Amino acid sequence: MALVKRIIGLAVGGALLLLPIISLPAPAAQDKCYECHSTLGDAPSKAFLVDVHRSKGISCAGCHGGNSATDDMDSAMSARAGFLGVPKGDDISARCASCHADESKMRSFGSSLPTNQYANLKASVHGAPAVSGKGSIAQCITCHHAHGILHVKDPRSPVNHANVVALCASCHSNAALIRQYNPSLPIDQLEKYKTSVHGMRYAKGDTKVAVCVSCHGTHDIFSSKDVRSKVYPTNIPGTCKTCHADADYMKAYGIPTDQYEKYAASVHGIALLQKNDVSAPACNGCHGNHGATPPGVESISAVCGTCHALNADLFSKSPHKRAFDALGVPECEICHGNHGIAPPTDAMLGVDSAAVCSQCHAPDDSSRGFATARAMRKLMDSVSVTEQRAGLLIGEAEQRGMEVSEAKFQLRDARQFRLQARTAVHAFNEQQFSDVAHKSLAVSEAVEGEARAALDEFVFRRTGLGVSTLIITVLAVALFLTIRRIEKKPPGTS
Repeated sequence: MALVKRIIGLAVGGALLLLPIISLPAPAAQDKCYECHSTLGDAPSKAFLVDVHRSKGISCAGCHGGNSATDDMDSAMSARAGFLGVPKGDDISARCASCHADESKMRSFGSSLPTNQYANLKASVHGAPAVSGKGSIAQCITCHHAHGILHVKDPRSPVNHANVVALCASCHSNAALIRQYNPSLPIDQLEKYKTSVHGMRYAKGDTKVAVCVSCHGTHDIFSSKDVRSKVYPTNIPGTCKTCHADADYMKAYGIPTDQYEKYAASVHGIALLQKNDVSAPACNGCHGNHGATPPGVESISAVCGTCHALNADLFSKSPHKRAFDALGVPECEICHGNHGIAPPTDAMLGVDSAAVCSQCHAPDDSSRGFATARAMRKLMDSVSVTEQRAGLLIGEAEQRGMEVSEAKFQLRDARQFRLQARTAVHAFNEQQFSDVAHKSLAVSEAVEGEARAALDEFVFRRTGLGVSTLIITVLAVALFLTIRRIEKKPPGTS
C-alpha cells in the first residue's frame, strides 16, 4: 500500500513538473533561430514564445526567410536560403498575406480564418499611402503586433473585444498623427464613446456591446463617405440592426428589437432607404455616433429641432411645452412616435378617435384644449376642401382650353399657406393658426372664383359659337336656295 501511494505521489509530482511545459505552445520544429535569440533574452524572442504562429509550428523563417534548421548563421541567413531579413513598409503585410491570403496554406494549419483580409486592407482607408510614402497607413502588425501575435479570442490580444477600443484610440486620439492624414477627423471619439450607453457598459466589462470594429468593420474599413462603408448613411440602419434586431442577442438588455422594422416603414426610413436621400436621419441622426445614447425626455424636441427648427420653436412657446415639462413626458414623440414616425396628416388633429389630441383632451377639458383642437381641425378641413375644389375647377378649365396659368400659380401659394398652417399647429394657439389658415382659404377662394369665371367664359364662347354657327348656317342655306331659284328661271325672264 505504501508503495502504491509512493508511485501515485511520484506520478502527481511528475505531472506538476510537466504542467509549465504542457501550458506552453508547441515550439516550431528545428527553429534554431529562436533557440539562439531566446538565449539573448531580446523582446522579439520573448514575445514569440506565446505567438499563435509558433503554436502552429511556424518558425522564424516563416516570415523572415532563411534556414531555421541550422545553427550556422551564415548558412541560415544566406540569400541562397531565401533569407529576407526584416520586412519594411508594405512588404510586412505582403509577408503575412503569403499565408493568410492562401486558402490551401491556411487550411493546412487547421485555420478557418477568411483569406480576404489582405485584399480588404489594401482597399480600405487604412490601405491609403502613408505620409512617408513608404507604405500604407496601417500594416497587419499595426494592430496585431509582430512577434507576439495572439488569437483574437485571447484576452491579451490587442484586437480582442476587451482591448480593441484602446487599440483604435492609440492612433485616432493622437492629434499629431491624425493631422497628417485628415485634419478634419475628430480625435475625441474615445471620450465620446465613454459617455455612450455602449461605452459605459463596455467599461463595466460587457463583452457584447458595440466597439469600434462592430460598426466600422475590421480589415474592410472605409471612409464614412464611401458607399461601401458600414457607416455610410444608407448603411447605418443595417449596421445597427445587426445587434438591435437580434432578439436573442438583445434579450439581456430588455429593450425592443423592432426598431429597424418600424424605422424602415417610417417617413425617415422611406426617404433614406428607398429614395436614397442621405440627408434623412438614420439611427445616428437622433442617437449620435460615438456618443450614442437615447435622447432624454427633455432633449427629444431638441433632437428633432435640429431638422424641424420652426416646429420646435413654435412648440417651445406653446402651452404644451409647460404642460409636458410638468408631467415629465417626451415632447415630439408623444404625437409623432419615435422609430415608426408616419407622415403627418390632418387626421392627427382634432377630437375624433383617430386624432392624437383626443388621447389627452376630452369634452370636459377645462383648459380649452378640446375646443381648440376641434376648431383647428374644422378650419383645416375647410382649407383642404377649398384648395382641392379650386384645383379641380382649375384643371377642368385648363382641359377646356382656357388660359388659367396665373390661377394655377396662385394655387401654389394656397398650398404653401396650408403647409404653414400645419406647422402653426405646433403653437397650439387658435388665433395664430387661424391667421395662417385664412390666408390659404382666401387664395383658394380667389383661384376658385377665377376658375369659375374661366368656365363661364368657356360656356359663353361655346354658346356664342353655337348661335353664330346657326346664323351662318341659316344664311348659307338661304343663299343656296336663292341661287338655286335664280338658276331655275328661264332665260330672258326677269
